Amino acid sequence: MWGARAQQSGLVGYGAALLAALLGLSFLSQHALATEPTDVTSAANNTTTQTGKTTLSLSMVCGKTQFQGKIYGGQIAGAQRWPWQASLRLYGRHICGAVLIDKNWVASAAHCFQMSRNPGDYQIMLGYTKLNSPTRYSRKMSVKKLIVHKDYNKFYPQGSDIVLLQLHSSVEYSSHILPACVPNKNITIPKEKACWTSGWGNLREDVRLPLPNDLYEAELIIMSNDDCKGFFPPPVPGSSKTYYIYDDMVCAADYSLTKSICSGDSGGPLVCLLEGSWYVVGLTSWSSSCEDPISSPSVFARVSYFDKWISDNKKASGDSKPGESYRPPHHQRPPNNPGSPENENPEDNNENQDAITKLTVCPVLLLSQLLLQQLI
Repeated sequence: MWGARAQQSGLVGYGAALLAALLGLSFLSQHALATEPTDVTSAANNTTTQTGKTTLSLSMVCGKTQFQGKIYGGQIAGAQRWPWQASLRLYGRHICGAVLIDKNWVASAAHCFQMSRNPGDYQIMLGYTKLNSPTRYSRKMSVKKLIVHKDYNKFYPQGSDIVLLQLHSSVEYSSHILPACVPNKNITIPKEKACWTSGWGNLREDVRLPLPNDLYEAELIIMSNDDCKGFFPPPVPGSSKTYYIYDDMVCAADYSLTKSICSGDSGGPLVCLLEGSWYVVGLTSWSSSCEDPISSPSVFARVSYFDKWISDNKKASGDSKPGESYRPPHHQRPPNNPGSPENENPEDNNENQDAITKLTVCPVLLLSQLLLQQLI
């Protein structure tokens, strides 16, 4: 997550300051509509199984965090803020983000799995805010099944950039571990909707730094695909290597030019508060360089585009059993592995497969002009 301040000088600084002031007015109505926190343990949300154990219905519990109100800026996320946020670990190291969508299912980005397609090589960490500081709510889960979309990167770069991971055992929901709601294809996101992305990705790309230990969050504004296309060169006929915006993608931008997704954030959630519940509308996929100033929107896999693919694969695979014990097979770890996650300082991994593409247009000016047209 990149959150350095843009330079307040020249055209970019003037445009960013003006846009920030205009956006501040438009945000007031959105953030003022804070709803009351939802008690996820309410009896109204409970169902009883044949064994007499009380469980929670997914449709009733998803997206119901105790955070429903206002927060601002690119900042460290508080505990319980994003209880579906997960860390995807390869050989014990954080490589990408992920998002819990059911008691034994996690979604992430397909491009995070270029190093290995062996489920036993991965772990999912849930209930963490600081990666090297587990709490009594934190859980490390093994992966039973890994389903990469068959069309990933097949027709155009980063197309169908989605993967499902089935956990070996079901997680128990708590204030720190809850699923995000999965939108269906008919969901409507209001124009200029303020949404949130989170992750443990790089804070800067121009300087090589260790990945942060703290979970960061940033507010981004949903942008229409037609507007988003203006920031990227149109694809050359017959070429399959041009980064462009397609129906299975969704764009979001920070119009103050200070925040963006970055390497290490891939697969993490873009969530929007809709009718009192948080929906994962996007999975972090790709962007231009996350440097000062931010020059283009961030691009996410559009989750609603894959709603049938998600439901079909979940049905075909069945549920994991609660408390099912599993010991992953021993795999030879690559050299220089730092050891167990609890004792390591999270650091950048050169094997991270985040996609970063450079732009050849003048996107900073275009971004300012676009927002001015929409707001005025």
